[in-house]
This record gives sequence, structure tokens and C-alpha cells, in this order.
Amino acid sequence: MSIAIIGCGDWGKNLVRVFYKSKLLTAVCDKDEKKLKAITERYHVEPFADYEELLQTNIKAVIIATPAFTHYEIARRSLLADKDVFVEKPLALDYHEGAELVRLAEEKKRILMVGHILEYHPAVEKMKAMIEEGKVGWINYIYSSRLNRGKVRKEENVLWSFAPHDIFLILSIMGELPQKTSVRGGAYISEKIMDVTVTHFEFSEGAKAHIFVSWLHPYKEQRFVVIGSKGMLVFDDLAENKLMFFPEKEEAVPIKVKETEPLEAECQHFIESIATRKPPRTDGKSALQVLEILTNSGERRYFIHETSFVDNDVEVGGGTKIWHFCHISEGAKIGKNCTLGQNVFVGRNVRIGNNVKLQNNVSVFEGVTLEDDVFVGPSAVFTNVLNPRSTISRKDEFKKILVKRGATIGANATVVCGNTIGEYAFIGAGAVVTRDVPEYALVYGIPATVKGYLNARGEKTGD
Repeated sequence: MSIAIIGCGDWGKNLVRVFYKSKLLTAVCDKDEKKLKAITERYHVEPFADYEELLQTNIKAVIIATPAFTHYEIARRSLLADKDVFVEKPLALDYHEGAELVRLAEEKKRILMVGHILEYHPAVEKMKAMIEEGKVGWINYIYSSRLNRGKVRKEENVLWSFAPHDIFLILSIMGELPQKTSVRGGAYISEKIMDVTVTHFEFSEGAKAHIFVSWLHPYKEQRFVVIGSKGMLVFDDLAENKLMFFPEKEEAVPIKVKETEPLEAECQHFIESIATRKPPRTDGKSALQVLEILTNSGERRYFIHETSFVDNDVEVGGGTKIWHFCHISEGAKIGKNCTLGQNVFVGRNVRIGNNVKLQNNVSVFEGVTLEDDVFVGPSAVFTNVLNPRSTISRKDEFKKILVKRGATIGANATVVCGNTIGEYAFIGAGAVVTRDVPEYALVYGIPATVKGYLNARGEKTGD
């Protein structure tokens, strides 16, 4: 096993120190020649100024401690180079980019871990254990503050810089995403980059949480408070007694915790994940929940009606609306600003692009891909088997359908599998499509045949 660290800045040098102790660190990478020289002279590891060059070596795993806006691209290239990856939070600065990294790690069978260090803090581990044991009873609310007169970032705001740790911990404790989220903040140093934010969560059983973060504070504070029906827990990372328990109507009790450096525990966990091939506690999927909140400054990215059912491992883009009685199957991916009317079915692993409109009672079965700007009228159906029999399973014989950008499919139309609908083609109501449809073509009838051509606005241009 061999490990390299990309980024030797303020936090990267801490990672270098810890991984060097493991005797697995063999290389470091940084564009800053001065930093690179200082690190390599001290730790006697191989230097690289270009991470692309490093990725061409037989290094087993990389740790990414570069600025947040670079995380996605470096992590993507590292996974493509078949490296296990430990990337500092946040995983990416966009939900879809983060989801792509998770998918890529699964395809490549690589470990993808995100640096949410609080999960490895002994006081936090003890706090979570006490909560699970019922020491505080039902959770009423959680309060978190992360304040500092610190380094002001220009690539991301304070919510992205300071709050991911606390968001991750709150979601881990609650075991669910909040039903309602709001974020308020102020930008006082750089225009449009918030220096102070307050985030408010509301959960399904009535519990609430709020997070106060600021890099414009006169003193440093890192405090996490859990208020329950039987007592309270206070984690204060700057206090001598880092964890205090306040039983109901009794004096505060300091809780003894292990004296383990959280960063050492986190790094050791990554090494163990590499060795055992078991997903880390802070894997890419769990980090996506944080991006769920951060990507849109705390606003929910989509709307799903309470009567609809969405399986696990489904991706839904920002601005998408899923209305009554829909079912979205496992592995489906739906893009941004889509609308799914009532009683729409989306099959396993279906791919739907951005700005797609599926009207009432549409069935999109496995094997179908709808590109951007596709319109599908009411009760349209896409098949995936040419010769179905009730008593014979033909799941391994599914044939694909590709509907290209801008195409329109009319009400009650049926598209038989194995065919492609060209860009901006127009399928008339009730048509049965049994062969490929050229781009911009107008087709209708049973079987559907070309009757003319339309432009991108749906206006007839000729026969």
C-alpha cells in the first residue's frame, strides 16, 4: 500500500504529518515550490509539482487537500486512474458533480472517503453512543456554532467552508434529511460571498436544528448542543472537558472520553478501508446528503408529492417537480427542472435529462433514455421487450430506446423498443413507432410514417 497527498497547505501539512507516521506516505504534490521543498526535505518523500504526473505512478491511494473548487476535478481524475480517494470536505461544489464521483467510485470499485473529521472525534463518538442509548430521550433540538476570526475564502462562502462538519453530524444523529430548510446570511467583506449564516432545519418528528457559522467573530467557538426530553449533551471542542452531560434537573456531569487525535483516527480509518475494501463511515454517499443542502444554499432541490414513492439510489435534479402517485425506481436519474405529472412510472436505471415534461399516466420502462427538453404526452408508453410472455422472464433481453433532445411524443403514442427518436422529431397522438425516426420529422399513424418535417419550434417546414 502506498499513499500520496495532493495539497500541502494549512490542512494538507497536518495530513502529511499523520500519514507519514503510518509509513505508507511515499509522495506529495503541490504547485508551490517552496511548500513542496519544505515538506519533502522534512519527510523525505517523492515530490510532484503536477498531480497528473503523480496519477500516472503506481500509487495506491491519494488524499486531496486542495481548495474546494478543485476537489471534483482532481477526485474524478484520480478515480479514473484507479486510485482510492480521500478528499477533504466538501466532496464537490455541485450536487451532480458529487453524484458523478460516487457513481465513478462504484464503477471502478474504488474507496471514496470524505474528510468529515467530527465523525472520528472521540467526544462525538461518545455523544452519539449516549444518544443511541437513550440518555437524552427524544431529541427536541440541536444547536451548533462554529465561529472564528479566521481566513476569509473567496472560492466558497462560510456555509460551504464551516458548516459541512455540523450538517453531516446533525444528519448522522437524526438519520434523515430535514423536511424543511432555510438559510439566512450576510456578505460584509466580499460581494455575494456570505461571511455569516444561520441555517434552520425541521425534521419529521418535530425536532429542529440550527447552525450558526461565521468567520467574522471576535473569538473562536466550536460548540454542539443536543437538547432532549431527558437531558442535554454539550460538545465543546475548545473546553477542557470536551463533553458534558446535563441530566434532567441535575448538575452537569463531565463525560470521560478517549484521548485520541481525531485526525489520526480518521486517517487510520481510511487505511483500514483500503485494506478491507469496506466503505468508510464518511463515504461519498453520505457526503451527498450534505451537498443536498449546500448546493442550493439550503433550499430543497426538488418537489416530490407525499403520495409518490421514490426508491433508494435515485437522483433528482434541482427544480424538478414530481406530482401525485408517481413511482421512481431504483437507479433512475432525473435531471433539473423536469415535471412529472400524476401516475408516472419511471423504471430502473432510466436516464432523463433536463427540462423534460412527462404528462399524466406516462410509463418509461428500463432501457429508455430521454435527453434534454423532451416532451411526452399523456398515457404514452415506452416498451423494452419485443416478444413478452407472462411466464418467461426476458429481463436480460431488454432493448433500448433513445429519445434525443427536443423531441415531442404525443398522447397515447407507443414507442416500440430498439428504436431512436431523432432530435426535435414530433410523434403524433396515438402513433405506434416501430422504426427509427429522423430528426425534425413529423410522424403519425399505425405504424408511424414520416408525414413531413418541423423546425425546433414545432412549425411545419415541408413534406
